[in-house]
Amino acid sequence: LARTSHQARAAMRIMRAVVTARPGDYDVMRLEEVPVPSPGPREVLVRTFASGVCYHDHLIRAGVMKRGITFPLILGHEGAGIVDAVGEEVRALKPGDRVACTQWTETCGLCRFCRTNREPLCSARKLFGHDRDGTYAEFFKIQEDSLLPLPPEIGFEEGAILSCAIGTVVAAIRDVGRTRAGESVLVTGAGGGLGIHAIQVARLCGATVLAQTTSPEKVPLIREAGADEVVVSRDGQFAEEIQRRAGGDGVDVVCDNVGAPVFQEALRSTARGARYVLVGELTGEQVTFNTARLFLKGVSLLSTMSTSRSQLADVIELVRRQRLRPVITERFPLEEAPRVHRLMVERKLSGRVLLVP
Repeated sequence: LARTSHQARAAMRIMRAVVTARPGDYDVMRLEEVPVPSPGPREVLVRTFASGVCYHDHLIRAGVMKRGITFPLILGHEGAGIVDAVGEEVRALKPGDRVACTQWTETCGLCRFCRTNREPLCSARKLFGHDRDGTYAEFFKIQEDSLLPLPPEIGFEEGAILSCAIGTVVAAIRDVGRTRAGESVLVTGAGGGLGIHAIQVARLCGATVLAQTTSPEKVPLIREAGADEVVVSRDGQFAEEIQRRAGGDGVDVVCDNVGAPVFQEALRSTARGARYVLVGELTGEQVTFNTARLFLKGVSLLSTMSTSRSQLADVIELVRRQRLRPVITERFPLEEAPRVHRLMVERKLSGRVLLVP
């Protein structure tokens, strides 16, 4: 994506977008003027009212994630806005509709995963802001199937983070982790965008919530979200304390939003028959562990990567009914995306933050 000439700008619609030119440090992201994308037959063009910022975006920009990614790229897989234009085969949406998006696009609609509400596992799907340009822009285009109507009770800012920040942990805790009332759930990285909502989801399932964080300053927000116990682990050690606070046996479900840096301690925190659900990976590092820790306690090692349409629909309804509360702590203009990434990496942000065109 190059800066357009004066003549080209006069002949086409132009938008502002944060373009990541190549993998690298924060300065590889620049605010540029680029053509507004044209929707294909099954695609929808959305005017962006808000875009969430996820640690996944940093991993792409820093070059930790490589598969399927080509540069230059517009990052961002969290967005909400108003339909601006639709392709000729779009049936359910029209210009003026309020919408929120999932994290993926271009699914086949025919495979066994698409037919069983597991579209994120479709081999044809493309991750938004990863394989395709995303939401760090004034407009984004996406497959119609990846959008759902946003009811008037939910603002665009809240709508932007429903799929990733909330839908992913609904998938992890309710569906993959099969959390039941009376069980205990460990949430790692509890002060982040996923963690702060995982606390709410676990409470909604009727579980006791034990929250882990490395940031003492995030404890008030974590407690406000509903955590029953909060363990601050600046030294990385927390398993013994989690086991003690869980009654000595450990927790029934782990919602791990951090990955390699906490994996060993979180695994040690599990009770017999526990379900360990991997949701986030912040470093891309490898881990090694004794598999006896799993089978001698009957622990299931599971994962989830994003949100299906049906899960997003559930989240929209839960937020509309005020059973879940989107936690947005700060808002920034598009041009501050490099600064937002730096603050995120330095762990100076809590909850979810937005880029607002």
